[in-house]
Amino acid sequence: MLILLPPSETKRAGGNAAPLVLDDLALPSLAVQRAQAVTALAALSETPEEAARVLGLSARQLGEIAVNAAIATAPTMPAIDRYTGVLYDAVDAASLTAPARRWLGSHVLIQSAPFGPVGALDPIPAYRLAAGAALPGLPPLRRHWAEPVTAALAAASPSFVLDLRSEAYVALGPVPAGIRSVYLRVVTRTPEGSVRALNHFNKHAKGDLVRALALARPRIGSVGAFRRWASTAGFSVEDGAAGELALVV
Repeated sequence: MLILLPPSETKRAGGNAAPLVLDDLALPSLAVQRAQAVTALAALSETPEEAARVLGLSARQLGEIAVNAAIATAPTMPAIDRYTGVLYDAVDAASLTAPARRWLGSHVLIQSAPFGPVGALDPIPAYRLAAGAALPGLPPLRRHWAEPVTAALAAASPSFVLDLRSEAYVALGPVPAGIRSVYLRVVTRTPEGSVRALNHFNKHAKGDLVRALALARPRIGSVGAFRRWASTAGFSVEDGAAGELALVV
């Protein structure tokens, strides 16, 4: 089983591990694309006005330019600890047991904008870059990442993929057609009996699900196996659109 997560705009600063080594990240076939994106992001920081425009920074966020300038030399920390925000606060990886964290390292990829998918325990620096950005000298990130990431996932050949990414990050690396996968949407049931999508609680529910999986460390190789585990773990999962499931909260 492989779980695909979105990143978060908010990130924890600092780190106590050595600077970024691209060859040490998951899916090493993406090394060329990673080097191109990291180089372009650092170069963009040399022109602060352009960087602010491309990154969509407000006056209070201009410090992010210096963060990007140091992307190749800054200290790192595991990706699952780097990202903050609703989803990652719900996972609360720092409080997990060592076996649970190792399970995350083996079963979770986080789809970042500058590095592509990285393992949950891969050491990465802080950065500022969103999926919709277009870095000077590179095509839009969707074109930069989509085909190489899909090929890398195909080569990894996971038995089953649970896709929890937002649609913007799905576009950066569609799951190959030949791999068993399902996209999970979080919904709530209205008093009338219909369902509607959630925003804030969507992220929290995904974080709760990932934490529960890490603690249980189940063996899941199909949609059916995931649904059976979810039912025993107290999660309500229903059929959704084609290729999708709905997590009802």
